[in-house]
Amino acid sequence: MTTIRREVLTLPAAPLGPDNPLPPLRPLDEAHRIDDRDRAGLPRDMARQVDYAPLRSLLPVQVRDGYDRERAPREVDALVIENDRLRATVLPGLGGRIASLHHKPTDRELLYVNPVLQPANFALNGAWFSGGIEWNIGATGHTTLSCSPVHAARVPAPDGRGHRPSGGGGGEMLRLWEWERLRDLPFQVDLWLPDGSDFLYVGVRVRNPHERPVPTYWWSNIAVPEDRRVLAPADEAWHFGYERRLRRVPVPTYDGVDRTYPFNSTYAADYFYEVPDDRRRWIAALDADGHGLVQTSTDLLRGRKLFVWGTGPGGRRWQEWLTEPGTGGYCEIQAGLVRTQLEHVRLDAESEVSWLEAYGPLDTAPDGDWHTVLRRAEDRLEAALPRADVDAAYEAWRPHADTEPGERLATGSGWGALEVLRAGWKLPGTPFDEDTLGEEQKPWLHLLRAGSLPEPEHHEPPGGTLVARPWRDMLETTAATPLAEYHLGVAQWHGDDRAQAVRSWERGLTSAADRWPLLRCLAVADQQDGHPKRAADRYLEAFDDLCARRADAAADGDSTWAAVTAAVGRETIGALLAVGRTADARTVWERLDPGTRARGRFRLTEAELLAAEGRTGDARAVFDEGFEVADLREGADSIGLLWARLDDAPLPARYDFRMWPDEE
Repeated sequence: MTTIRREVLTLPAAPLGPDNPLPPLRPLDEAHRIDDRDRAGLPRDMARQVDYAPLRSLLPVQVRDGYDRERAPREVDALVIENDRLRATVLPGLGGRIASLHHKPTDRELLYVNPVLQPANFALNGAWFSGGIEWNIGATGHTTLSCSPVHAARVPAPDGRGHRPSGGGGGEMLRLWEWERLRDLPFQVDLWLPDGSDFLYVGVRVRNPHERPVPTYWWSNIAVPEDRRVLAPADEAWHFGYERRLRRVPVPTYDGVDRTYPFNSTYAADYFYEVPDDRRRWIAALDADGHGLVQTSTDLLRGRKLFVWGTGPGGRRWQEWLTEPGTGGYCEIQAGLVRTQLEHVRLDAESEVSWLEAYGPLDTAPDGDWHTVLRRAEDRLEAALPRADVDAAYEAWRPHADTEPGERLATGSGWGALEVLRAGWKLPGTPFDEDTLGEEQKPWLHLLRAGSLPEPEHHEPPGGTLVARPWRDMLETTAATPLAEYHLGVAQWHGDDRAQAVRSWERGLTSAADRWPLLRCLAVADQQDGHPKRAADRYLEAFDDLCARRADAAADGDSTWAAVTAAVGRETIGALLAVGRTADARTVWERLDPGTRARGRFRLTEAELLAAEGRTGDARAVFDEGFEVADLREGADSIGLLWARLDDAPLPARYDFRMWPDEE
């Protein structure tokens, strides 16, 4: 019989810290874009889906960049689901990540288990961590829910091996569900272990309650140790590297090297396998002795992928960055709705999409002729978990997808509850109850019920903005206070109505007591419209106003002020340096908190400021003293570019995160 229990893990973890309080108005910094030279050769459906509704903005989500790299033992809530064969450990406070999948009879861990919890800047909105199985929904990239809580509860499961509906006396499922905010879609993930099964079943459903089609995206991302051979039923793959070229390549050997062994790649790369329509969907990672993990699914989840970090210095540095040196690296095997992660698919109005996945051990010799190895692996998989059984388990699970949850085991955000209140949607199986509404939703609940936005107390920052069309309509009809004009402008900017956004922010300025939020938005608009000097003026005015407001509110001890000052100060320094105003940039730097200036990101800013002032030796000394930019972006080259201005010597290994051959 399956059991589900609470557990607390203790592991070295860096705190997440506060979210960035500024709305992310700039275009999304996304590396997964295709070079125009490669579009002509794409299959028609792939080309259509690559061009369909790529994400342009993070709004309404805020950036999570408040974490550092100071790890200390911390308690992490976990939910453990197990039968007599498998034990899965789930982290409901961290996106519902499966942190561990342990096979009891062989005493083997089937996943790569990260021994630390170290946030890094890989999610669409920043904070993400490596290891385990994650559920990526929303848009190309790691989900914004990577380090956020999800709802969790017990639900009756199909009986036996998952082939018959439960009569009420069967086992239990662990249901995870949340509201994905980038596309405004509710989703659920149901986990269960049939009695005596070596496979964890995972039923997934994504729903579109809107009266319009919505783009959707899903990839289940599985971290496994990289000393493996990865098998998938394909003779071709789409290769995508950090040079942003998408090419069809042969499998397993490409450019004279068998790329199904992760250690055979020098640079980080994605391999999206071209699985024929009539083949079973599966992917496996096996060690030299033939032991490892296999993932399979119903046919709807068609895509399969291998991601490798590569053996180059940048890839190895990232592996160390995400865990602890000497603990071993990982690669990722993945499964998605379409061929590649560059695509989004249309989910029709008032419809849903669902499928079933299974995860378990596979034992088969990995080495040898590719087709012989694949046939042998497929035979072993069919013996362990017949393809027909996966389809039958899916059919047995579907009646349970609407079952209302029983005992609540974890609580996610209140955003789903707010949307359900606004629209009156009925979403069986995934209740978004009013008791989950929190402080973040409070002003928007007031707008919904009373028609107005409450003014913040003690000059506190305005908070996040809801940008979906129904909320924008409410903002357009509420009283035109400076706060309402600020939020309306953000919503208009998100809707690509930039001229109206600027007018809203300018109207808000005429009577605003707190001018800095509006001035910062106008400064970003100036930058995007090619007016860097005016942007610098507005940024400096915003920072001056912020410092004055912070002084007024200092007695309140509001901990958010340090985060606000750091965020605005960093952008202001950058804008001033861009137009050569180093003296003004220095005055901003000196008004930042000592604790802020000591953070790695700001040590890099200091080095950039010193270099702009012509103090090359002092800037080089910052590198010699050492710093770590906790929120360094995947693929970012800012450190290397600054170093090249300061010194002709090779970039020191501790700062070398370069991931493509052009930079050797």
